[in-house]
This record gives sequence, structure tokens and C-alpha cells, in this order.
Amino acid sequence: MAAQWELAEEAPIHGDVLETILSHVPLIHLVPACHVSNTWKHAVFSSLAHTRTIKPWLIILTQSTRASHVITAHAYDPRSHVWVEMKLPHPLKGHPSATAAVRSSHSTLLYTLSPAEFAFSIDALHLDWHHAPAPRVWRTDPIVARVGQRVVVAGGACDFEDDPLAVEMYDMESNTWVMCQSMPAMLKGSSGSTWLSVAVAGEAVLVTEESSGMTFCFDTVSMKWDGPYDLCPDQSVGYCVTGMLGKRLMVAGVVGDGEDVKAVKLWAVKGGLGSGMMEEVGEMPEELLEKFKGDSDELGSLEVTWVGNFVYLRNTLEIEELVMCEVVNGSRCEWRSVRNAAVDGGTRMVVCGSEVRLEDLQSAMVSGIQTFRTKEL
Repeated sequence: MAAQWELAEEAPIHGDVLETILSHVPLIHLVPACHVSNTWKHAVFSSLAHTRTIKPWLIILTQSTRASHVITAHAYDPRSHVWVEMKLPHPLKGHPSATAAVRSSHSTLLYTLSPAEFAFSIDALHLDWHHAPAPRVWRTDPIVARVGQRVVVAGGACDFEDDPLAVEMYDMESNTWVMCQSMPAMLKGSSGSTWLSVAVAGEAVLVTEESSGMTFCFDTVSMKWDGPYDLCPDQSVGYCVTGMLGKRLMVAGVVGDGEDVKAVKLWAVKGGLGSGMMEEVGEMPEELLEKFKGDSDELGSLEVTWVGNFVYLRNTLEIEELVMCEVVNGSRCEWRSVRNAAVDGGTRMVVCGSEVRLEDLQSAMVSGIQTFRTKEL
């Protein structure tokens, strides 16, 4: 009997049992698991292929205000609810403009802008950066969006520039900039990213004034603007941000105002931009709304990161807490509070989303650039 017990204890784990176990392991820890054996490698990829486990990450970059070339990335894996800390080189390392601030636009795009260079990254872990000449118009607070092989840079121009609404588009294939039709005159008082949200739908860039929901559409093929369209869900909404959830145009809105936040809701735009039809998808639960408002009980501004079927919402006055919503099957919202592991009083934070795959983590580890450390809160 003892011999049989010892034999049972030493029996290898394989098949469905191993796949089930691996489906609960943080993605970062599956990289070394692939090297245990060919059986384990097969089980890792099988567990990812047959279970709903590949979920977009939230990445928060912190850049030291005293040493801006020092960048740390904290990545949240919603699959396992752990944070992964990574050390990243500044995209302009060794360049005279290596002190330039890294910024985020359109959720998954990171960029940095100096008088001499424009650099941006669409890489999952932001190891690879595309370097381009600076746009002709000098800007301090532009909106930036990537559409296929093109990057649109609009508004946010310095006071000394002739056209504060200037729009330029960079072509990654020809490595050239082209001047486009300027932003609509109605956006003259709010042409920077501080007041505008941006979403990419097909070949178009949608720009929404967050305080009113007034939206304009820029066609990257014709290089012309269209609108305005009203994407404010109703008169009770005092602040709204547009974005893409999968292939659907969405609006995240605050019911009330900054000093009296009554609710935070998600809507889907139905029937096209000009239809005026909105469908409520979900509302942040009351207990999470209290965390979202924090001790100040106020809203600085609503920062929203859209990636895949996930929405991450942050009150800029409450840096220690984020709220995550996964929209399942296009209609059911699963809400969760996420403790921010990137909180550090000596740094500035930049938030983006990323479709991180196992292959991306394997490449990062092989490169030797990254230092990974998991943090559970």
C-alpha cells in the first residue's frame, strides 16, 4: 500500500489537469513554465487557446521628475490580478532630448515630442519605438492618434504659432509629414488633449470635447473634418469621454459635475454618429463609485483607457485607486477595484493599455532589457 501511495504522489501532472492549473498562473510566470518540457510548453499554449485568459493589460509609466530619463512601467494583468514591474529605457536615450516627457494618447499609443524629434511606440511592452522628425508646428499639448500606418497630430500648438488648430499627419511608410485641414473653428478654445478625448474608428479619428460631448470626425483618407455630432448621452451628464470597445464606439460619462458625482456610466453609440441613439451598457456600482471619488469626494477629470473589451477609469484626484470594467458579450459589465501599484509622489504617471501576449514577454526576457518583478496588492 505504501509503495502504491508513493507511486501516486510521483505521478506527473499532465493533460486537462495541467492546463487547468496553468490557466490560473500569471502570464509572466508562464514564460519559464514553457521551458520545463515540451509537454508543459504545449499545455501552456493550449490553456491560453482554449480558455478566456488573454486579457489586455493596463500599463502605467512613471517618469521621475528629477531624473526624467528614468522610466518604470507597472503593468496590471487582469487575468491573474497581479502587477508586473518593468524597467524601461527612455525612448530617446543618448539623445539631447532624452529629458522629454513620455505621453499617452488613444489608450494604446505612447509618444514623446521634442523640437527635434517625434517618437512613438505601438509595441505591446513599448520596447520598440519609431523615430521621426518633429512636426512643422511646435506643440505642447496635442491630440495624437494612430490610424494604420499613419499618425495624426492635431491642435495643442504653442501660442506663437499662427494656427493653433493645425493638423499634421505622419506616414510611417514614406517617413514624411503632410499638412491637413485644420481642426474646426468651434474647437479653438479647447484644441489640446487636456479638453479633448480621441477615438479611432476605421480610417477616421473622432475628437470629442469632454465637457459637452461635441464630436468631430477627421477622415485620414480625404484629410477633411466632418461634424459636429452630439455624443453627450443626456443633459444629466456633465463630463464624457469617447473610445472604442472592440469595434463599438462608446462613451464613458459622469452624471453630475466634478463636485457632485452622482454616477459613472457607459453607453454604446447606436446607428452611427448622426443617429443620436445611445444605449446604456452599465453603471459603476455604488461601493466602487465611493472608492473612485476617494477622500476628496470630487472629480478632477475622468481619465479613461479603452483596450479590447476592458475599460479602466481613473479620477485624476485619486491616484491610489482605479476602477476596471470588463464588458462580457457586449452587454454584461463586470466591475472591479484595482489598487494602483505605481503610486509614487516623486513621479508623473502616464496610463495606456496593451494587448500583451506570451510571445511579447518571451521576447522581452530574451532581449535582457527588462527587469520583471511581480507585485500583488
